[in-house]
Amino acid sequence: MKANEIKELTTAEIEQNVKSLKEELFNLRFQLATGQLENTARIREVRKSIARLKTVARQRELSATN
Repeated sequence: MKANEIKELTTAEIEQNVKSLKEELFNLRFQLATGQLENTARIREVRKSIARLKTVARQRELSATN
């Protein structure tokens, strides 16, 4: 998901996406530990997606306080 697409989401949708991506990241790490993970690059993609979502949420938070 690109930053432009994230900016169009509501704050609640962003929070929901972060929650689901964190669950996915947990599952990916579990698969990695048990040797079942085939696409290790997916972990990096999920981490970056979480960071993008949190960045947009923080920008909104800061702009609301000003």
